[in-house]
Amino acid sequence: MQKCQNLTVNSTRFSSFFSKSVLLVMQNKLVLRLLTLLLTGFSLISQAQNALPLVPGMQIQQNTVIQPGMYQLKADGALNKPLIRIQGTNLTVDFAQAILDGSPMGTLPNQMKGLAIYIEPGSKNITLKNLVVKGYQIAILADSVQGLTIQDCNLSYNYRQQLHSQWNKEDISDWMSFHHNEKDEWMRYGAAIYLKNCDGAKIHGNLVTGGQCALMLTNCNKGQVYDNDFSFNSGLGIGMYRSSFNQVYHNKLDYNVRGSSFGFYRRGQDSAGILVFEQSSENVFAYNSVTHGGDGFFLWAGQTTMDAATGGCNHNLLYGNDFSFAPTNGAELTFSTNTVLHNRFEGCDHGIWGGYSYSSDFSDNVFVGNRIGIAIEHGQGINIAMNRFLEDGTAIKLWSREKQPADWAYAKLRNTQSKNYWITSNRFSYNKLVYDIMGTDSSAFGGNKKMQVGEIWKWGERLNEIDTSREGDLLDLDYQEDKRLASIPAKAHPAQGFPQGIDQIRITPWGPYDFKSPLLWMSQIDSLGLYHFEVLGPKGEWSLNKLQGFELLTRGPDSLPSKLLARLDSNTVNPMIQLQYKGSATTDAFGKTTDAGIAQTFSWKGFNPKEHWQVNWYAWDSLSHPENAASAFEKLLNSTPLKSATVKDLNYIWWGKIDKELPADSFAVVATTTINFPKDIYQLSITADDLVRVYLDGKMIIDAWSSSYTQYDDGTSHMVELALNGKHQLKVVHAEKTGLATLQLQIRPKSHLLNSPVVAGK
Repeated sequence: MQKCQNLTVNSTRFSSFFSKSVLLVMQNKLVLRLLTLLLTGFSLISQAQNALPLVPGMQIQQNTVIQPGMYQLKADGALNKPLIRIQGTNLTVDFAQAILDGSPMGTLPNQMKGLAIYIEPGSKNITLKNLVVKGYQIAILADSVQGLTIQDCNLSYNYRQQLHSQWNKEDISDWMSFHHNEKDEWMRYGAAIYLKNCDGAKIHGNLVTGGQCALMLTNCNKGQVYDNDFSFNSGLGIGMYRSSFNQVYHNKLDYNVRGSSFGFYRRGQDSAGILVFEQSSENVFAYNSVTHGGDGFFLWAGQTTMDAATGGCNHNLLYGNDFSFAPTNGAELTFSTNTVLHNRFEGCDHGIWGGYSYSSDFSDNVFVGNRIGIAIEHGQGINIAMNRFLEDGTAIKLWSREKQPADWAYAKLRNTQSKNYWITSNRFSYNKLVYDIMGTDSSAFGGNKKMQVGEIWKWGERLNEIDTSREGDLLDLDYQEDKRLASIPAKAHPAQGFPQGIDQIRITPWGPYDFKSPLLWMSQIDSLGLYHFEVLGPKGEWSLNKLQGFELLTRGPDSLPSKLLARLDSNTVNPMIQLQYKGSATTDAFGKTTDAGIAQTFSWKGFNPKEHWQVNWYAWDSLSHPENAASAFEKLLNSTPLKSATVKDLNYIWWGKIDKELPADSFAVVATTTINFPKDIYQLSITADDLVRVYLDGKMIIDAWSSSYTQYDDGTSHMVELALNGKHQLKVVHAEKTGLATLQLQIRPKSHLLNSPVVAGK
């Protein structure tokens, strides 16, 4: 008992001593924390006192903190004259959320010019963070910088092309081309971040939306791109050219798309969430959300491979990504050898398009509701295993052409047979057709399970040594995880917070609609001439504000999303439906924000002048060549036309002959009309392949009489702004040489291109 009492006494003494000690330690910690806070405060005050404002021509060569604020600084239009230069080694530039704005309010995105930030060659271990840049053609450009880090920057609402495709017909000038970038041809499309010759870069925590191209990499190796949100851009989320051994993971790369109109066309026009071109190999793309892209993933070996039949974009790993709801291909991989494992492909035209792929593995993926799950022409040595196919039109389609294009060196220099497929242990459920096979040799099918499918086999011609003897067997397969995944920490897709489905892609003149502001979307004009509208936007309610030239027939609920059905009075030149929205905070297509609860008006506006075009067609030859024999060509246009027509608008795309009696090539078109314009500023745009001139009241206003304009599809579009009032005569002269021909003209008030919501009453 005494021991217990002694023990109790000793414990009490120890407890008292311990309490005093703890109190002393806590007091010391409190003093230490106060000292730390004071030192931090002094440091912050010192930084604030030493923070520098942004000025044109600024050169940063040491660790720098920028004074927060709005800097409205216009850059020179030439990309070799940047606004800010950074040069040095082991330095950090903290922009402290400073906003660098290169264009005044109301500037059309395709008129944004200049380079905001340039990191000069030879720099090393540079960190840029907390920067906001908008209103430039390129936000950040780095050349030959090793160890570059760009983090936590908002580079949204910079340059993007104006798109001309309409709801019911595409415009070829909207097609992009990324096939060459040896001379920085990609720069013409603008970029939030453009890196060349930058090894070991880290790009993370950045936001790019409302632009055309987010991150463009040329000859950049061993970099990391992670935890970025590059979504709702009209071109590319990430583009790679001659870039290898990079890791791209846990990014949001959704809705990087153009060239899609639900129910009318699904073209993509070479937009993509991720584009990998020209000898870009050994990259890992894992756990990214890459939905609703023109293509989700677009890989092409490159012109080097097409010319020499060597190299390619090889040994890239696509693992655990979501490539769903692409208007064209969830993943397109061509002329190369790659691995596609454990990805999701839903609602695409093709889940995987693998033309001329070889020695590749397309396994353990999920395909749901695609027109075709896997489509491969001229593939060789490909494993298709352990995939799940659900409700695809055709699950697997393999084929070859009898003859290769005569001008392809690739086909002349290597074997391009369709052969050596191993198709095993896949599961097919509710597919209309399981296999569509033609022109294929030496392939084996085995252990594939089918449930509630329609047709199983569709055999075409030119088949040899196709082994289906084990198709009904039960096979147990597995695979080893690629070692390259071990260094990637993320194991899940980034969260998605937007509507899903191919029908949710709506392309405005400035790119994909992003659901952040109210929009009245005209989805179709039906066979009765009735206009179908969708009322879209963030959570909130809408009401009818004004009708001009429309009779409202039916309307949906007051909450969003909703619908309208209306009849147009065909005599109305400027029809309009104006609605009012009140609800959540909004951000419009140009980055303008409005707080929650503030009423805004938003509209659909049309322009329907009562013009009729008189169109005449002519055939020319070498003696009346439009470029080489101008006088003879002019004389031809004054002769009797081969064909005449009266049409409501100019909206032609010819893939062959215009008419049975007319040639497919070497023809000319002359179109004339008179339009009575209400007083306004108008944009006239015309897409023409090959040559075109436009005249207003006898004066030439567009002169694109040169084949140089057709080098790229986007070069075939020509625009001019006109202040018009009253009757004016328009004349279009067009000449087609060879190949595809197009002649598409649009006229609209310029204000329609800046048709964003406005605060009610303003």
